[in-house]
Amino acid sequence: MQNENKQPSRNLFQRFANKYTFVGLLFVIWIALFDKYSFIDRFQLYTKINQLESEKEYYREKIEEDKRKKEELLGNRDNLEKFAREQYLMKKENEDIFIIVKE
Repeated sequence: MQNENKQPSRNLFQRFANKYTFVGLLFVIWIALFDKYSFIDRFQLYTKINQLESEKEYYREKIEEDKRKKEELLGNRDNLEKFAREQYLMKKENEDIFIIVKE
């Protein structure tokens, strides 16, 4: 009865004790963990690519928004004057500027 229980585990051990299996296992471990293109490096590159893709999309949206603002500013002289007064605090000679800061 005891010999029957030990036989499958012994057969499994003998299968992994084979030198070819051992070298193959070492090769797979080496490729998976220590190689230039290991799974760890590939995962890091994959996360970096995803991060850069999201940044790319963000900057595309910002470019579109800035183009729209530019067309709006250059399309109407009143809008350009309003922008210059608000952003650069430009004024006419007979005007005073009061800056109100909201918190």
